[in-house]
Amino acid sequence: MISPCIPPAADRCASAGGTSFIEQLTAFQKQRGQLFIYIGMRLINFPLIILLCLISLTSSHGQKLIPTTEGLGIAMESYPYPYPVEFLELQIQNQPVKMAFMDIKPEKANGKVVMLLHGKNFFGAYWKETIAFLSTHGYRVIVPDLPGFGKSSKPNLQYSFHMLASQARNLMNHLQIDRVAVLGHSMGGMVATRFALMFSENTSHLILENPIGLEDYSKKVPYVSVEEHYKDALQQTEEKIRNYHKQYYATWKDAYEQYVQVHAQWLKSGEYPRLAWASALTSDMIFTQPVVYEFIRIKVPTLLVIGQLDKTALGKNKVPDDVAESMGNYKSLGIKAAATIPGATLVELDKVGHIPHFEAPEKFHQTILQFLR
Repeated sequence: MISPCIPPAADRCASAGGTSFIEQLTAFQKQRGQLFIYIGMRLINFPLIILLCLISLTSSHGQKLIPTTEGLGIAMESYPYPYPVEFLELQIQNQPVKMAFMDIKPEKANGKVVMLLHGKNFFGAYWKETIAFLSTHGYRVIVPDLPGFGKSSKPNLQYSFHMLASQARNLMNHLQIDRVAVLGHSMGGMVATRFALMFSENTSHLILENPIGLEDYSKKVPYVSVEEHYKDALQQTEEKIRNYHKQYYATWKDAYEQYVQVHAQWLKSGEYPRLAWASALTSDMIFTQPVVYEFIRIKVPTLLVIGQLDKTALGKNKVPDDVAESMGNYKSLGIKAAATIPGATLVELDKVGHIPHFEAPEKFHQTILQFLR
């Protein structure tokens, strides 16, 4: 179901501005040039119904018809991942959820496993080079798309870092893996931190790559409701997405454009409102569930890899410029976090921004390999 509300009650789910979800969805679809109608309890893309009928008629004559579609589906069905993708069927909060994952086994195994956790604006495929590097050195690598992201389901849930960490543990159970080194980037660093706190006996190492959440954003950013996050997501454009992504990097490269295009193509999907709602819920999770106060409780060997030019901080666009300038100072935040986490190792990467495994892959990979050994 596309709506975050049950359809008959959807028009009662008003935003802070008094606009119902259905009204917002209708406006969004008009903007995208698509028409949706309710049939029973389901929201159906009307042109798609016609298309399916045409496909059926054409197929009956033995001809193979492959329709040309605009946009990328929110489950990324047509987006190629670097390794085979499998799905784990879960029940989360009484909802069926499919969690996509890659499980890469090395040719010469060293008996150790690394789990890679993606950031909020990314998905498992962006770990391609890291997977190849670790696999070459004998590590089995498991890479989930966490619920709400990538090729996984986009359910309407009460998202929490506890829930996401628990699903990562469920994946380990499914694969009969008892112990992992967990590497989290950006939002994935917050999930990895929660995982290490909840499952310390199952965590051999914790690696945090420019994690968000090294500060409590609520100290400087006014509370933003889920509905407001949702409105912001519906108002995204390709230009806005590109400008935001450019802030991640010390130096922009054409190779990074592909990750902009994933988000830009999602905007054209008829199901984008459902993805936008899930994104709003996870934004609320980040703002309302800080992990920074629990760094002192981490009991496993921890490595912080921090690109020194990173200035990422959620909510900077909601505060005055002078306040925004005081946020996301990773150079000082990394030092503070390393001093707080017992026995932590800090590696600072000069001239690197938010994504070291893109911007300085050789140095990043050698750093984590040395730590894991």
